[in-house]
Amino acid sequence: MGDMSPERIRTIVVGMIIFLLSIAVHEFGHAFVADKLGDRLPRAQGRVTLNPLAHADPIGTLLLPFIFLATTGQMGFAWGKPVMHTTHDRKRRLLISIAGPAMNVVLAVLIATGTVALFRFGGLTRDSQVFPALLNIVFFNFILFFFNLIPAAPLDGGSVVRGLIPESWVDAWDRYAVYAPFVLLAFLMIPRIGVIVSRPATEVTIWLFVHLESLFGVTVLGVV
Repeated sequence: MGDMSPERIRTIVVGMIIFLLSIAVHEFGHAFVADKLGDRLPRAQGRVTLNPLAHADPIGTLLLPFIFLATTGQMGFAWGKPVMHTTHDRKRRLLISIAGPAMNVVLAVLIATGTVALFRFGGLTRDSQVFPALLNIVFFNFILFFFNLIPAAPLDGGSVVRGLIPESWVDAWDRYAVYAPFVLLAFLMIPRIGVIVSRPATEVTIWLFVHLESLFGVTVLGVV
């Protein structure tokens, strides 16, 4: 696992907390909307909750993130336990699918707003140990938002696009969906492709903080 220094241990702990929190709100979004649309399966399976343990996959949420954090200091590729539902209507599936990424945006905006407010009222400075973690939560949730909207199964973007296209295009889309996992695999295997997610996540994070700084009359990132 490499050098398990106090700094690396802190990185692992903070990274796991960020990941568990972000995955919990994402999967809760799916479960909540499915439940509101009348699908009782997520509630029956205990998924309409913000409890991170209800949404944790032993391998994808716990083991892999821990290994990545322990060996590289980064979270790497991981996933939460998928929310099961019985909805077949493609418009309703669109709403269920978009709800997960939407919740990541909500969390990012709330954390960013709270961070800037704490700066404004003297409860936080750039030297605070918690400051980098707060920035990472915001950035990571925008990463999850853009990544999950890639139009390739099993990501949410596949169902979102399927729900948006005209009915006459659905059969062609379903034929493409058979090969969608290979699109996702290429994204994961070719590092440079990751810029289509990291670049907009970075830009939106900066844009959000710049506007919040203007609103609260305080400088946090110092980006012009």
